[in-house]
Amino acid sequence: MVHLSGEEKGVVTGLWGKVNVEDVGGEALGRLLVVYPWTQRFFDSFGDLSSASAVMGNAKVKAHGKKVLDSFSQGIQNLDNLKGTFAKLSELHCDKLHVDPENFRLLGNVLVCVLARNFGKDFTPQVQAAYQKVVAGVATALAHKYH
Repeated sequence: MVHLSGEEKGVVTGLWGKVNVEDVGGEALGRLLVVYPWTQRFFDSFGDLSSASAVMGNAKVKAHGKKVLDSFSQGIQNLDNLKGTFAKLSELHCDKLHVDPENFRLLGNVLVCVLARNFGKDFTPQVQAAYQKVVAGVATALAHKYH
């Protein structure tokens, strides 16, 4: 559960309504794979990830990034029940995919950077603070099965 004030919830949901999940998702996942190259080991089937331009132009990276943000959108709609919202994804990433839960935190921070880049002056420190709470809550929910 994320503890957000009513104002923070409004800020988060208001901005999220303007997010192009396809573009932002692809950019966020692509940046994660470039900035933290060890995360690429989970994406062997994605083809060429040999350079930043290859990663950022990779159709499978973009498609999976959209899928990730579609799931994140479910979290935005269920901020009071992130653990329940992400229970199945937590189990999948823990039991079948064996993803290091630290990667969820890294992706959340990259997402905040991408949102800041995309929304510029509208992504105020107040908006960032609210989103940091959300991505931390999502990362915790996704890591729940690991505990």
